Amino acid sequence: MGKRVYFSYYHELDHDRVTRLREAGVVEGNVPVSRQDWKRITQGGGVAIEGWISAQLSGKSCIVVLIGTATAGRMWINHEVRKAWRQNRGVVGVYVHNLEDRHGNQSAKGANPFDEISIEGGIAMLSSIVKAYDPPHSASDDVYRYVIDHLEEWIEEAIAIRSTVPRERRYQPVTRSV
Repeated sequence: MGKRVYFSYYHELDHDRVTRLREAGVVEGNVPVSRQDWKRITQGGGVAIEGWISAQLSGKSCIVVLIGTATAGRMWINHEVRKAWRQNRGVVGVYVHNLEDRHGNQSAKGANPFDEISIEGGIAMLSSIVKAYDPPHSASDDVYRYVIDHLEEWIEEAIAIRSTVPRERRYQPVTRSV
């Protein structure tokens, strides 16, 4: 438990799904933000959100993107990923669609958000480097245990991958325009 990480996820839809993961204590520097605090932050507008993200990424080794149904294409998630990548932090994704929300519901699997962020001036997508793990279970408790059992390993791997990316592939990623 030595790596400090930042969890990135779509707060509106996936807060309940990821709360249990965040509270598991597998990683350091992972202070959950309540729904009320997130609402207060977002009411401050883009500058407030950017400042909060910068403060949260400070001192972190890796960003873990918890991928739900609507994570891909979210402006602030893309911003967090680009910022972390630019700062040479590890980046990894974990699908959370099979985790239950507070009502016991699972959701549909979302798209890989790294498929929408390009590097090398648009020549390659971040997904060609960054891994996104989809736990091989459908029962929520099994998914939870699987992620908890493997999260540290995935974080270490993401940090190692980022540290070995050749210099020519270290350009700031840019979100692909459609």
